[in-house]
Amino acid sequence: MDFTFSEEQQAAAEAARGVFADVAPDAVPSPALTPGAVADEFDRALWARLADTDLLSLLVAEEHGGAGLDAVALCLVLRESAKVLARVPLLENSAALAAVQAYGGPELRADLLARAGRGEVVLTVAASGRTGHDPAELAVTARQGEGEGEGEGAGWILDGVQTAVPWVYDADLVVVPAHTAADRTVLALVPRDHDGVALGEQFSTSGERLGELRLDSVRIGARDVIDAEGAWEWLRDLLTTGTCALALGLGERVLRMSSEYTSGREQFGYPVATFQAVAVQAADRYIDLRAMEVTLWQAAWRLSSGARGALPVSGDVAVAKIWASEGVRRVVQTAQHLHGGFGADVDYPLHRYHAWAKHLELSLGPAAAHEEALGDLLAAHSL
Repeated sequence: MDFTFSEEQQAAAEAARGVFADVAPDAVPSPALTPGAVADEFDRALWARLADTDLLSLLVAEEHGGAGLDAVALCLVLRESAKVLARVPLLENSAALAAVQAYGGPELRADLLARAGRGEVVLTVAASGRTGHDPAELAVTARQGEGEGEGEGAGWILDGVQTAVPWVYDADLVVVPAHTAADRTVLALVPRDHDGVALGEQFSTSGERLGELRLDSVRIGARDVIDAEGAWEWLRDLLTTGTCALALGLGERVLRMSSEYTSGREQFGYPVATFQAVAVQAADRYIDLRAMEVTLWQAAWRLSSGARGALPVSGDVAVAKIWASEGVRRVVQTAQHLHGGFGADVDYPLHRYHAWAKHLELSLGPAAAHEEALGDLLAAHSL
């Protein structure tokens, strides 16, 4: 299997490195010292730079002003963003646009893709369910409006609660999975400021503001509801794979921080990096990162190519998320151990990476949840 990146994918990664080069991971107050959100909104200046370099429209087709690239290119960009803890809804916005492009109607695509690709409209996704542990698509019900037909013009009514929605206070539209009486899942694009929509403030371990999204008889027009088969499953897999890319980028930066620190820190007249116990721990974490990387590219390649495998693509995504959740946790824990008390210093950024890592570890399901899903797939498919 050849994981060599194309010239276009490499160009996207290079552009991302240029955009994120000047981003400081400690540009906002420390979450350890802030009782609420570390900032009122995401980094709008960075968002504008991402739009100017066409990184917001990475997955959007050329006919709508985008680059027409794939999930692999997106993961390369997300990997770079995580190294500096970029405070932007790049994953959620990109994944939502990709779902609209792949499954939305022509009117919705024409209205939304170009504007969102230019950064004029911000999208996020409600993917955590009611509690963060139950399936997201079961947290909200969708029914067609009373007295309206089943045709193209029929609208939908949404009721339910989604927890821990990222960047929801800054987004213009929230993509909400909802289940119907026919046991199907639809995706509704819900405006943040809409009749029947209420938000409850929540906070992540990284200090970012999340929101509990409450929907009370919210009416959405048929144009803004995607009812194509498999749309939610595809969007969920893309979000999960993107989360793995964020975990990889964060882990790589943390291991580099550990290497730099232990190479400069001396005990008994020698750098502690030369001690066998330190070298073994660093080597184990390097192995974790390489496993995270290869499983990430496998999942991203399956999503991008549609290639068939022994298991559905969700199996590769589950493997990638298992490694990402466990691996990033081990990387930051080892880094804290090797840094000693210095790792907890609020003037040093390592504690911020630790907080973000914990959020990524649990986002869209911890390793145990994906291990259970993988077990179900293995039971259902003979290898």
